[in-house]
Amino acid sequence: MTITGCGVLSAAGPGLAALAAALRDGGATAASEPAADPVGEFPPRPLRPVPAFDIRDYLGRKGTRKLDRFSTLGLAAARLALQGRGDGGEAVDAGDDETGVVLATSTGSLRSLTAVARDTLVQPKPYLVDPSAFPNTVMNSCAGQIAIWNGLRGLNATVAGGQVSSIAALRYARTALARGRARRLLVGGVEELTPAVAWGRHRVGGLLPDAALGEGGGFLVVEPSAYRPAERARGALAEVLAAEVAYYGGALNHRVSLADGLARCLERALARAGVDPARVDVVSAGSGHQVALRRIEERALARVLPAAGGRAVIRVADALGDCYSASGAMQLAALLAVWGDGDHPGGQRIGLVTSVGHDGNVGCAVVREARSADS
Repeated sequence: MTITGCGVLSAAGPGLAALAAALRDGGATAASEPAADPVGEFPPRPLRPVPAFDIRDYLGRKGTRKLDRFSTLGLAAARLALQGRGDGGEAVDAGDDETGVVLATSTGSLRSLTAVARDTLVQPKPYLVDPSAFPNTVMNSCAGQIAIWNGLRGLNATVAGGQVSSIAALRYARTALARGRARRLLVGGVEELTPAVAWGRHRVGGLLPDAALGEGGGFLVVEPSAYRPAERARGALAEVLAAEVAYYGGALNHRVSLADGLARCLERALARAGVDPARVDVVSAGSGHQVALRRIEERALARVLPAAGGRAVIRVADALGDCYSASGAMQLAALLAVWGDGDHPGGQRIGLVTSVGHDGNVGCAVVREARSADS
């Protein structure tokens, strides 16, 4: 599966260049106040919201009034991905029956859901609840909006899997393309920073005291590698060699630790990709500032990958904050941003994207850097 475009909207700003700059500086983006809520409504920890933007700059001025923030994050990131396709920036044609959308999220817009739920309780009459707000409460509303605004008539799916949602969506997209259900897919994840989500993450625990909470959207344009003509090979950003997910929670898997489960997932992905573990140059890790999950991830990687080799580790959460269900999309975008940041001679590099959740879900992807024919 070939990646031919990538769009990201994060605390670093819009685009891969902004993300690359944040990662290159080696520090976190500056903490700032959320655009949609007073900072006093959030728990006492750093926040990494997406800088204020106007969705009309991406979609035009008409028809955007009823879009909620979750949808605007997804629409902006998706439009960046479609406009920045690898094959010369060629946009996907409106009315495209062969292009679909696969969105990763855990709840959709929790802000819209809680607002409508509250109105049903506090309004004196049922008809006083704003009916135009209800579509935003549906989990797959954002995926539908992306398809409508961009004229994409292919398959449309929303995948929910907690921390591992984005990797699960990538796996879904890879299967759909392999079975011929689409010619091209826009796949990625969206996470919105709201007081309800922030307090939930804060109260559950597991995060370091100074760990930041983030938000954003990241999307990839992907298509089967076999469909790419030779003259368009320069447009490829990378190739996904394997994407695997598994579940190691609950009573059925009590004999397998989460670290061992992730290690098995990594071994399976590398075997299916035909990649020697010693060839992995960089790991884009997803645990971030989650103490227990970071230890689990490190144990699994130590079991699968050789100790030697000077392998780089990217922790995008250090720069963007913890983006939960969009973390995998941000990790993939970070990998592409690092690879595209400057000239790196030599053979094709191979990256490993890892993800693990407290619920027992694990996932990973093996990604190979694209090279032009004359490199």
